[in-house]
Amino acid sequence: MAAATLVLVMLVVTVGVAVAMAEGGKLWQGYYEQSCPRAEQIVKHYVERHVPHAPSVAATLIRTHFHDCFVRGCDASVLLNATTGGGEAEKDATPNLTLRGFAFLDRVKALLEQECPGVVSCADILALASRDAVGVIGGPFWRVPTGRRDGRVSIKQEALDQIPAPTMNFTDLLTSFRAKGLDLADLVWLSGAHTIGISHCNSFTERLYNFTGRGGPGDADPSLDAEYAANLRRTKCTTPTDNTTIVEMDPGSFLTFDTSYYRGLLKRRGLFQSDAALITDAAARADVESVAKGPSEVFFQVFARSMVRMGMIEVKTGGEGEIRRHCAVVNS
Repeated sequence: MAAATLVLVMLVVTVGVAVAMAEGGKLWQGYYEQSCPRAEQIVKHYVERHVPHAPSVAATLIRTHFHDCFVRGCDASVLLNATTGGGEAEKDATPNLTLRGFAFLDRVKALLEQECPGVVSCADILALASRDAVGVIGGPFWRVPTGRRDGRVSIKQEALDQIPAPTMNFTDLLTSFRAKGLDLADLVWLSGAHTIGISHCNSFTERLYNFTGRGGPGDADPSLDAEYAANLRRTKCTTPTDNTTIVEMDPGSFLTFDTSYYRGLLKRRGLFQSDAALITDAAARADVESVAKGPSEVFFQVFARSMVRMGMIEVKTGGEGEIRRHCAVVNS
């Protein structure tokens, strides 16, 4: 058996184990077969109809799913609006201000409420829509065990405290992931979601203009390829205060789910400090090198495995939480 084939077989087994773990945690494949048989089909059909016309939605759904799971678990708390009493919600925190796709998810939820009122959670809709959107743009497919329930609490400060920052070094990133039950491999593979999507300049401007605090174009992060940094300053983030210009996280390939993100890391062209951090650790760098040189199928399999694991973080099941009628507000 060829080495690459052997790796793929092992990874398929690993994904299967992850789903079995989900079942033990009261999530399982086909949770809605009896209560809402067409639930997954409705989500998939809507995604397949609309994402081809707006492929960037795939990146924002993955990011929203990730940011949701890292705060209070995968309970759709990131979709909640601030309370009428003035308490700010997760979506009001700086890391979430550039999230989009809320209206997209609301439309999917409305279709499911019409089909099966009060049955399908917003948390499951987000997990399913993220998976299906990645598939539409040519990325991997993974099995999504369902049965999540929606949280009733959303606090801005918790998002600020728990969502990994783009300025983090490797130690802080790994600590953040381990706090959620994820490991080094999950950190490397989930970072691969940066193969799609965009960022605003203010998320990484310090790497271009003020890395040590001295200021100016000469104060760039030395871990960033000098030619790439100069090009960003010249054509994209032309001032240190630019907070509106958008930049592709995987230049020339930001709508294609592929391994070019990892190849960019090895050229020191990761956009964020957190990207660059992945090649500062020997084990993480070895994983990056292996997937950068291998067939895309290997990346697809390991990414799928880690998405299944991430989707099980601190899930609410059974009598916990609720099934929201509208994703932006708790039930009255």
